[in-house]
Amino acid sequence: MDRSVWLRETRRLAEERYDTLHAPIYDEHWGGTISPTHEWLFSQFLGMCPPQALILDAACGTGKYWPMILTSGRRVFGIDQSQGMLSRAHVKFPEVAIEKVGLQEMPFRDAFDGASCMDAMEFVFPEDWPLVLDNFYRAIKRTGYFYFTVEIADEKEIEHAFEAGRESGMPVVYGEWAHEGGYHYYPKIEQVRDWLKLSRFHLTDEIEGVEYYHFLVQKHA
Repeated sequence: MDRSVWLRETRRLAEERYDTLHAPIYDEHWGGTISPTHEWLFSQFLGMCPPQALILDAACGTGKYWPMILTSGRRVFGIDQSQGMLSRAHVKFPEVAIEKVGLQEMPFRDAFDGASCMDAMEFVFPEDWPLVLDNFYRAIKRTGYFYFTVEIADEKEIEHAFEAGRESGMPVVYGEWAHEGGYHYYPKIEQVRDWLKLSRFHLTDEIEGVEYYHFLVQKHA
């Protein structure tokens, strides 16, 4: 199977799955409680952004983090590649501007005081990580901050997923989980740091949580 064809189809199916299956039940199952680590670091990130700042919430889903942003006095602009998820967010927060666009297609330039991408970078293919980080760098204003998470998985589970994917005929690379439907990619943290350097972000803080690794980075002046 050609990998480029497989990636396009994987992404198409992911969008379809979120539109039809996840959007109607997302808030009930996953859209409620924010973990203490996520909440604390998200608060730190918001505190680094100016009052009245415009925050890009990328892969925003149904707006799980919007109450924190709005309560802080900041404004939010939400994007997601799933129209179903955006529609749910709009019902809850009709005053928030939204746009259907994927991380790989973000066209913004110097438009936001800060950006966040929460619990979603695991859906980015390894080939697309440099592109997505460059898109965030371009979207943020000078000296702006970007906060994102990287999902953590047990190394044995990653090995098993790679072997199972290969046995199923999928053109997976190490770190990808796709053999049971859906898609996740678990990069090495050292690789993430290297990608950040290439994108010219300055690493401000990083914390390893229970299920996610947290990165807070800044665009150079």
